[in-house]
Formats: sequence, structure tokens, C-alpha cells
Amino acid sequence: MAQSAKSKQTNQEGESATLVIRKDPVPLRADMGGAVRVGPTRVTLATVIGTFEDGVSPEEIIEHFPTLQLADVYAVIGYYLRHRDEVNAFLLWEEAEAEKLRKEIEAHQDSVDLRARLKARLKPQES
Repeated sequence: MAQSAKSKQTNQEGESATLVIRKDPVPLRADMGGAVRVGPTRVTLATVIGTFEDGVSPEEIIEHFPTLQLADVYAVIGYYLRHRDEVNAFLLWEEAEAEKLRKEIEAHQDSVDLRARLKARLKPQES
């Protein structure tokens, strides 16, 4: 259950306002394949953090990825800045897993045969 706190302030005229301070969940979710995505979009955590680390501002990130919400990008970056070691470790692990999968796929393909078939298809077009 999310905790909240209240702050009550009174201005010089004696008017008061109350702000309820809530803990918002981080807009990250793992999809069925295990990729961590931002909010309801298909944009990955790795994409947002990589773009941010390249010096792109949150406002520019949503220009590049218009399905993202600005508040979600700020929340994800804030989470990253608070948990940089864990997020970086996860992103490195994710990269290593992708590399293993790429090598496994390449090992099952006959690239020599594929290259020969592609060259054979190109020869009639060159004439």
C-alpha cells in the first residue's frame, strides 16, 4: 500500500492549503519476453537510459519517442539516478544475453550457403 503524507501551509492572509505527498510507482514493467519497458509503451529502459547517458534531455527523448510521457521519462531517470549500480548491472546482463542469443542464432545459420544463394539471385538482375 502506498504511503502518503500531508503538508499544511498557511499564507499571510490566513488561507491554508494542504498538499498530499504520494509515492508514485516507477513506470517500468517487464513484458512477457522479460524486456523492461517504460509505461504502457514498447520503449525499453535501455533505450531511455542510453539516450539520457548520451546527453539527450527528457524533453528531447519524448520528441524521439512520442509514445512516452514526459513525467514517465523523468521518473525513470530519477529511478536510474537513485539505483544506478543495479540498473547498470541489469543493462549489462541484458546486453550479454542478447549477444549470446545472436551468436546462437548465427551458429544455426549456414551463412556460406546463404551468401551463395543471394549472389545467385543478384546475377540475373545485373544482366
